[in-house]
Amino acid sequence: MTPETLLEHNDTGELWPPHDGDGFAELSSAYQWALAVRALRIARGEVPCGYKVGFTNRTIWPRYNVYAPIWGTMWDTTVASCDGEGSLSLAHLCQPRIEPETVFGFKDTPCIDAGLEDLFEALEWVAPGFEIVQSHRPDWKFNAAQSVADSGLHGRLLVGRRMPVGELARDAAELHELLARARVRLHRNGRLVEEGAAAHVLDSPLRALLHFLAELRACPGATDIAAGHIVTPAPGPTHGRCAPQKCGRPGSTRPCQRSKSHSCDARFPRGIGGLDEPAPRRQTPRSHRLPAAPGPGAEGCLSKRPDPRSQRW
Repeated sequence: MTPETLLEHNDTGELWPPHDGDGFAELSSAYQWALAVRALRIARGEVPCGYKVGFTNRTIWPRYNVYAPIWGTMWDTTVASCDGEGSLSLAHLCQPRIEPETVFGFKDTPCIDAGLEDLFEALEWVAPGFEIVQSHRPDWKFNAAQSVADSGLHGRLLVGRRMPVGELARDAAELHELLARARVRLHRNGRLVEEGAAAHVLDSPLRALLHFLAELRACPGATDIAAGHIVTPAPGPTHGRCAPQKCGRPGSTRPCQRSKSHSCDARFPRGIGGLDEPAPRRQTPRSHRLPAAPGPGAEGCLSKRPDPRSQRW
């Protein structure tokens, strides 16, 4: 494969041919392929807006045969924001799945050899989010290098209500402990389908963020975090199947390989796992609800009024 064909598959939502990704075996070279795709996207006018960090949740490593975090670029064309409820287009995504996120917003570039406190000082806000991840490998079967070359599996990101870091914690230690206590639940049609704990994410999303920063700066050719960037280390459940579609005979719920015109709607409760509630209630787990709508096509990325016929997550 070439950077051009990788980008073409990302644009069309088509699976990679069965053996075309077999050459991706080393992480170092896979990141260089991903950076070449990044350069192509910049050349055609897309603007990088930050990074997603995948496989930070240790509990899912055996499921995907990936035993370390990976990262990829996010774009102005793939990221949307809302104030509690929104919709993401699933057009041209390949085998989309959903993943709750903790989203960090930066006001500055962290200093060289940054520690947790330096990282805290560079942050502006924290928000809950939902990432739609995708894989162009059949049945989500890949190695770590293939997932890196596949744009880090990033598809879309919906960012919820942003909370100033200073309103959540006074320093890095307090923010680390606060985020490590957070839990997230994923519901579909009012039924709990997945749940997880932020402590599974390299002990906390803040520590996962610090790990990512070191890995990013060790990658030749990678662009450092800058003011205005967002980064998303996932805080909880494993990937759930996103927006089942009707395929084949009536009544079938086998997932299509490519999503052409469906949308995924999301509703956030207040804060991240209840983190913006008064102190006495901060340890009370909160639920994340996601409606995923296989209804009529959604042209835009963000809508505050989900289709009433949508299937609710």
